[in-house]
Amino acid sequence: MSKQLKKFMGFVREHGVVGLAVGLAIGTQVGVAVKAVVDGFINPLVGMLVGNTKGLEAAQFTLTIGGRSGDFKWGAVVSAIITLLAVSAVIYYVVMGLRLDKVDKPKK
Repeated sequence: MSKQLKKFMGFVREHGVVGLAVGLAIGTQVGVAVKAVVDGFINPLVGMLVGNTKGLEAAQFTLTIGGRSGDFKWGAVVSAIITLLAVSAVIYYVVMGLRLDKVDKPKK
């Protein structure tokens, strides 16, 4: 069992699994924080611009064809895209700003 444990620990060290786990945890929390900023500040501002007092996520239009109608919640889609772009930008600038892209040791 000791030999298998050494192989496993070698794999973890060689492939940076611990760094990946830490990055995933931090990235998840950054996503939560940025989503809160987007939901709390950006969406209400955009909602005011488009004239929806309930916020951007509530913006929708109804299309009726042949007596059947459907609600298209375009505000929720735009809100999700804004959140994705904001999270991506924050993670990119944190990684580049702290030069975390240079942390990994070079492969032989």
